[in-house]
Amino acid sequence: MWHFAVSVFLVELYGNSLLLTAVYGLVVAGSVLLLGALIGDWVDKNSRLKVAQTSLIVQNSSVILCGVILMIIFLFKTQLLTLYQGWLLTLCYILVITIANIANLASTATAITIQRDWIVVVAGEDRSKLADMNATIRRIDQLTNILAPMAVGQIMTFGSPMIGCGFISGWNLMSMCVEYLLLWKVYQKTPTLARKAAKVEASELKQLNVKKESDVKPAEGVQLIIEKDVSGFEPQQEKEVGCAARIAEPFITFRDGWVAYYNQPVFLAGMGLAFLYMTVLGFDCITTGYAYTQGLSGSVLSLLMGASAVTGIMGTVAFTWLRRKCGLIRTGLISGVAQFACLILCAISVFMPGSPMDLTVSPFADISARLFENEPLPTIASPEPEMIFATGMPNLSNGSIAPADSDPEMSPEPVPLLSVSLLFAGVIAARVGLWSFDLTVTQLLQENVIESERGIINGVQNSMNYLLDLLHFIMVILAPNPEAFGLLVLISVSFVAMGHIMYFRFAQKSLGKQLFVCHTPDPKEAPDSSPPGNTSTV
Repeated sequence: MWHFAVSVFLVELYGNSLLLTAVYGLVVAGSVLLLGALIGDWVDKNSRLKVAQTSLIVQNSSVILCGVILMIIFLFKTQLLTLYQGWLLTLCYILVITIANIANLASTATAITIQRDWIVVVAGEDRSKLADMNATIRRIDQLTNILAPMAVGQIMTFGSPMIGCGFISGWNLMSMCVEYLLLWKVYQKTPTLARKAAKVEASELKQLNVKKESDVKPAEGVQLIIEKDVSGFEPQQEKEVGCAARIAEPFITFRDGWVAYYNQPVFLAGMGLAFLYMTVLGFDCITTGYAYTQGLSGSVLSLLMGASAVTGIMGTVAFTWLRRKCGLIRTGLISGVAQFACLILCAISVFMPGSPMDLTVSPFADISARLFENEPLPTIASPEPEMIFATGMPNLSNGSIAPADSDPEMSPEPVPLLSVSLLFAGVIAARVGLWSFDLTVTQLLQENVIESERGIINGVQNSMNYLLDLLHFIMVILAPNPEAFGLLVLISVSFVAMGHIMYFRFAQKSLGKQLFVCHTPDPKEAPDSSPPGNTSTV
């Protein structure tokens, strides 16, 4: 709910520009990039219940506080603009982005511990059960993506942004209590969650990393890697650590985490997933902000996001079916082809009627004007009786769009919706392949990363995801005007293609000549009498 609403709130605050939403995305991506390994290391070093409870409380409390601040800004925006030459309002923007970033970091910790660790422990060594649980969690996530944006979109369309902020704050307060109770019940019913393998020391981690070349390739029948020592934490004697060592410790953890990630056998698969984040073809704050500038109302956007969630659920169903028929690694390959085929529609939409792409306008015109020519911040024009968009969105003023108060006889014709329709058709259809591919890489990481490294490896994977996400936000900051969005679409399709090429290389190295042999007998899913370290052949 918050993920959908925050982008619309920022566009509403800053006017018809993607600049503020891009800055928010840049801060979020940069924070996870720098702190992802440290968050994962913190998850590894602490008990599962403590990590889940702490991250849950911090995440929801930050969203509640951010919602309250946004309500104050919307209520007193005119007064804030006049105080200290607008610097107080700028300070409020910074505060909102900072608190929202804290909420996202806490959400990252929650996702690592629940979706990458708890679920593996609950599933045990049954890979089929793990796949079903992964798909079920993703379906729940997609279902909330249908209901939550629809609720917020309707409230903001027929109410006001201030009412939307209040609703989200109240909802997070209530949901925090419910989630806390559910986590406690799961922990009580699964005794193995209380036992956690000790964290591998840095020296041992380096020794494990150098064994990459001699490791067995991850076959389709690979069993879950479970630590032999699950007796729990043993209190270790505290050693006297100097001040310099304490300062250097986060940097050492950061370095060791990235080295360990690089030496994982599923490194290329993880990189392939990360490259999919270098895109504006998703329902993030950039795409929703762009759609908002093209005249789509919050109500229409919420319905489109709901449709994307439906196709996402279809992707989870496709994942479980393809995995049974073709095996896990081949499922990722098929999903990648399906996603890329759908995104071709987005590339075509760039050249269709209604597309704002104009190569005669410099992509950097908007940002350079505001930085070097001191143009005033854009504002949303007051609604006029005459609407130019079929969606019912009031005309928005921007440097590239005719102002709303121009002569009615000179007003432009209604903008065709063919381009934006094709764009969202491709984005929504591609969710089937995207989520199936995402589940494939998620399970590959779950099956091939040892318990004591799950947190830090998945933390680095999140950092890689956000590194590419960071690049796409930098692109939008440099070229925030709608005329440049078509170029961003074409660049995005190229990066998706490169990501799937990397995954193809991983699949080729793993399966060799059997890559295109679609049918693989499903090996015994429950643990058998064979030693845990053994792997079955394809």
